[in-house]
Amino acid sequence: MSRKIKIKKGDVVRVIAGEHKGKQGTIMKIKTKANKAIVGGVNMVKRHTKPSKENAQGGIIEKEAPIHVSNLSLISKGETTRIGYRLEGKQKVRYALKTSEPI
Repeated sequence: MSRKIKIKKGDVVRVIAGEHKGKQGTIMKIKTKANKAIVGGVNMVKRHTKPSKENAQGGIIEKEAPIHVSNLSLISKGETTRIGYRLEGKQKVRYALKTSEPI
């Protein structure tokens, strides 16, 4: 069962649990059905590839693996914060719960 994912592509996040705890990066892609996100430069894995048209030689490439969104926290003004929603006029706005400022 998937839940509402409050972080979005382009947000700067910090890993708050797991092997890569403390590392931070920008969200490159969100996988909503799996509740996972790919964060640039975090959770790097080695992938062995066969030679193909794009990569004639083949070999080992490093790429980011998905991380569950529950292990990520948004960084706003240098601090990690949770995210809330509120209406400002007729517009729904994301805001940082720590500072109560719009994101």
